[in-house]
Amino acid sequence: MPAIVPKSAAALAVAVLAAGGAVAAPIVEAAPSSTAPSEVVSPLPGTPDADPGTQISFLGAPASRLRDIVVTGSESGPNPGRLRYYSTHTGGSFLPSHQFLPGERVTVSATVVGYGAPIRTGTSFTVSSPYSLPAPAPAIAVSGTSSNMIRFHSRHDLEPPAVTVTTPASDPALGDVFVSPDSGLAQSGPMILTPSGTLVWFDPLPHGTTAFDLNLQTYQGVPVLTWWQGQVVEGHGQGVDVIENDRYTPVATVHAGNGLYADLHDFQITPQGTAWITAFAPQHADLSLLGGLRGGLIDDGVVQEIDIKTGLVMFQWDALGHVSVQDTYMRVPTIASEVLDYFHVNSIDALADGDLLVSSRNTWAVYLISETTGSVIWRLGGKRSSFSLGAGVRFAWQHDAELRPDGTISVFDNEAAPAESAQSRVLDIALNASAHAATLTSQLTYPGQGILSNSQGDAQLLPNGDDFVGWGQAGEVSEFSPAGQLTFDMHFTAPINSYRAFRYPWNAQPETQPALAVAPSGDGTPEVYASWDGATGVASWRVLAGSSPMTLTTVGTYTSQGFETAVAAPTAAAYLRVQALSAGGALLRSSAVVKS
Repeated sequence: MPAIVPKSAAALAVAVLAAGGAVAAPIVEAAPSSTAPSEVVSPLPGTPDADPGTQISFLGAPASRLRDIVVTGSESGPNPGRLRYYSTHTGGSFLPSHQFLPGERVTVSATVVGYGAPIRTGTSFTVSSPYSLPAPAPAIAVSGTSSNMIRFHSRHDLEPPAVTVTTPASDPALGDVFVSPDSGLAQSGPMILTPSGTLVWFDPLPHGTTAFDLNLQTYQGVPVLTWWQGQVVEGHGQGVDVIENDRYTPVATVHAGNGLYADLHDFQITPQGTAWITAFAPQHADLSLLGGLRGGLIDDGVVQEIDIKTGLVMFQWDALGHVSVQDTYMRVPTIASEVLDYFHVNSIDALADGDLLVSSRNTWAVYLISETTGSVIWRLGGKRSSFSLGAGVRFAWQHDAELRPDGTISVFDNEAAPAESAQSRVLDIALNASAHAATLTSQLTYPGQGILSNSQGDAQLLPNGDDFVGWGQAGEVSEFSPAGQLTFDMHFTAPINSYRAFRYPWNAQPETQPALAVAPSGDGTPEVYASWDGATGVASWRVLAGSSPMTLTTVGTYTSQGFETAVAAPTAAAYLRVQALSAGGALLRSSAVVKS
C-alpha cells in the first residue's frame, strides 16, 4: 500500500529553533557492513516543533562513518557541538553547543563515508516555543480502611491496596498478576500478586508519586521488571522509566531526551538494548483557523527511541509533523489556560521489520509509521482511515494497540470519555491490505452489564491462548478463554485502579532481609510475624530463639501462610530470628535478630 500523506499542520503557527556543526574524535566501533545503511536523521524533515534543546540523531551508519556535520539556525547561525556514539554502534547524536531560538528554521547536513561514494544526508526542522508546564496538583489521599488497604505486623511501612478475587484462576500455573495501582491512598506503587490475590511484592512510592505500566521484559538477556514512575499532570506523565532485576535492585533509569519528560503510557525494551518510550511536547500554537485562540496551547504526541546505556535519543517522531490537528476528536479550547491534547499517544508496538504501530487516543486511530521516513504508512480508524471499517470495528478513545502473532491487531476500545457506547471492549481486527478493509474477528466484553472504562486498559495474549484484560480506570482485571469464558477475575476497591495488568511466571529473591516482628500473645508466648517482600519460593519459616543473639537454636519450622506468616512460637527466650526455607528445606535468607 502506498504511503498516505497526512494533511499539513501548517494551520498551527508553532514556534521553532536552529543549530550548527562539528564532530568529535572517533572511537573504536564494530566493523559495519559494506552495504550502505538507511540513514535516518531526526528531528525528521519538516518537524514543526523541535525542542530548543534538541539533539540531532543520526541512526543507521556507525557514528565513526559520519563526517562534516553542519548544523545551522536561520537566526542563531552555525551551532558547533560534539558527536556522541550509541552503544549499539548504529549511529550517534550530535549535541549542539547552545540551544536554538524559538521559531527559527534549522538545517542539518552530514556525509556518510565508507560505502563507496560519500552519501549526503541531513534534515531541516522548525524550533518550538514550549509553554511552561503547570505544577502537579497536590495528591488527595483516600482514607485507608480494612476494605481498601492491607496491613502487616512485620511491615508497618507497607499499606498496599486490597484486592478481591471473585473468579479463581482456572490455571494458576500461568503466573502472577502484575499491576500498578494508582489508588489515591497514601501509597501507590508497582505491585505483584498471586492469582489468589495474595501479595508477592509491593514497592511504595513517596506520596504524590505514582507508578504505571508494571511489566516483565528482557534486558541484556535476563528478565527485568519495568515501570514508569512520576507525577501525572493533565493526563500526561512527568517522570522516568525504571528497570530493576529479580533482586529488586536498580539496573537503569531511562529519561526522555530533547527537553521532554518520559510519559506514563508505554515503555518497550528492544533486544538491541534500546527503549521505545512515549512523551508529550507542550507548545504555543496559533489555533485560530480551528476556532481556537491565536495564542493557544497544544500538546504534541512524541515517540522516542532511547539508547539505554548512554541515554541518547536515537530517533524521534512528532505527531504534528505527520498527523493533522483537524483529525482530533477533542474540542478546540477557547480559554487561554486550556490545552488542546490533540493526539495523546498511548501505546507503541515496535514491529520486527522496524515499523511502529502507534495508538492515538484522541484521534481514535492506530497508525503504522515507517521508522526510516517517519511517514504514516496507513491508519486504522479515525476520520481518515486507510481501511473501510466492517461491522463492529469502529473504536473510540482506545488504548493498547498491538500486532498479534496471527497478524491481527488487538485494541482496547474504551468508548469513553465522553461515552460513545455503553461498554468497553477488547477488539481483534484483521486487515486486508489489497481490499483496504478491516474486519472484526472477535471481541470481548465484561459479563453482564459490561464495563465502561473512561481511561487506560490493555489486553495481553497468554501462552495458552487466553486474553488477560486490565480494565483500566474501572479497577477490574479479568482473563478470558479463547471461547470467551471468564477464567479469572479480581478487582480493586474504588477509586483504586491500574493502568494496565499483565500475567507472567515470576521467580525472585530480594536483596533485602526477611522482616520479623514479635508481639506478646495471651498465654505469654511470643507471636512471631515473618515476611519477605518480593520473595517467591518460600515454603516455610524456621524460628530460632535463645537467651542471647549468639545462642539461638531452632524451636520449630512452620508452613508459609503467604506474604506474612504468623506463628505462636513455643518459647520464652529473649531473642528470636526467622529463616526463609525453600520447598526442599534449603536456607534462602535469615532475618535480623529481634529482642522479644
